[in-house]
Amino acid sequence: MAITGSRKEQIAVITGGGDAPGLNAVIRGIVVRAISLGYDVLGFKKGWAGLIEGEQHPLDLDEVDDIHMLGGTILGTSRTNPLKIPDGTAKIMDTLKNNNCEYLIAIGYSWSGK
Repeated sequence: MAITGSRKEQIAVITGGGDAPGLNAVIRGIVVRAISLGYDVLGFKKGWAGLIEGEQHPLDLDEVDDIHMLGGTILGTSRTNPLKIPDGTAKIMDTLKNNNCEYLIAIGYSWSGK
């Protein structure tokens, strides 16, 4: 595990493609494991839309304590395709950089390319 200066490395997490059972359990698993390895976790609301808009929320162990027993996702979802938004991928990269996120985990996506 690499530590950059005195700041912990940070992981961004998004969910999308529609609400589905099990997404909260996955979010919880990511947060628990990431924190045990020394990472911070930042959840972005509304999937790719929230990542493009920079709508984030820090996730810690207290935040995810019992969410695995709830259906759906605490982060919300959208069916936003960043490839169909002008400068969508550039906006995502800017948001990740501005929030010091070195990694991104996207959960629940299935693009048909349409």
